[in-house]
Amino acid sequence: MASGSGGGTKTAERAAAAAARGGLADRPLGVAAVVVLLLIAVSLPFIMSGFRLFQFTQVLTYSIALLGLNLLTGYNGQFSLGHGAFYGIGAYTTAIMIDRWDIGYGWTILAAGIVCLVVGFLFGRPALRLEGLYLALATFSLALAVPQILKYFEHWTGGSQGIVLSKPKAPFGLRLTEDQWLYYLTLAVTIVLFVLAWNLLRGRVGRAIVAIRDNHIAAEAMGINNARYKSVVFGVSAAYTGIAGALSALAIAFVAPDSFNILLSITLLTGIVIGGFATISGAVYGALFVQFVPNWAQDISKAAPWAIFGVFLIVFMYVMPRGIAGFLHLVWIRLTASAVSSEQGR
Repeated sequence: MASGSGGGTKTAERAAAAAARGGLADRPLGVAAVVVLLLIAVSLPFIMSGFRLFQFTQVLTYSIALLGLNLLTGYNGQFSLGHGAFYGIGAYTTAIMIDRWDIGYGWTILAAGIVCLVVGFLFGRPALRLEGLYLALATFSLALAVPQILKYFEHWTGGSQGIVLSKPKAPFGLRLTEDQWLYYLTLAVTIVLFVLAWNLLRGRVGRAIVAIRDNHIAAEAMGINNARYKSVVFGVSAAYTGIAGALSALAIAFVAPDSFNILLSITLLTGIVIGGFATISGAVYGALFVQFVPNWAQDISKAAPWAIFGVFLIVFMYVMPRGIAGFLHLVWIRLTASAVSSEQGR
């Protein structure tokens, strides 16, 4: 018995050591993967056409919006069908400030985030009593109302005709086209916002947010102020989406109320489901899906593109029920499990 116990202890020690070595090995590997991805992202403007670069700029803007929605839905458990409205508010904030007040576009991006932060916080405050489908319906009404409100204030928003903008030129004499500069600007903002979200979720605030999602009664019993955290998360989520809308307005150089209808809100919700709930990387995967799959569906069948898009959705959800990020994580675990097992057997 003693020798068996000693053998079991040694096996456990070997397993712990292997796990520790794996953790230390995974960290440099993860850092190397991020560095490689950043190098690829930085090189894209010099190897792609203007149209393709514009598409990847849209991928970055969608990834910001999806990350904001994932903070609210994936991490905090509040379902929203109205984030297309915040996307539109951010886009119109930038467009109005540039077109009517001739303010520099850099300031308008920050202003769009602040405006949407305030609107999201004020909207989230009375919606605290709503949960699940009731909250989804409340946000659904917001998505329906905002495009009509934008049409009503025609003097500011241009009504149904929208506002036409000019793409900003690269500053400091940089030899970059407008599309290249907007791509780099969007990439920089994306990196900053992703790092902020990652730090937020790793700390005490992130644990409180997830605790509310898992069991809001238990979270309240532990001293977490549910109302305050839910309101703040709603505001931060709206701010992320508003910044994405501002960057999209600069990239497209045009805004119109019909561009921010309920379909956009559903598209954003689809993106976080496909990318993966409660994952940061899932926002990027979902953005790639939202940007390119509808175009592929259009190429496959111009007569019934939405039918093809629906088939893509069904296949993705059947093959990857936890989203693309969850699927890739599972693949990584299975690939490394054999290496850990062989390490433990030594």
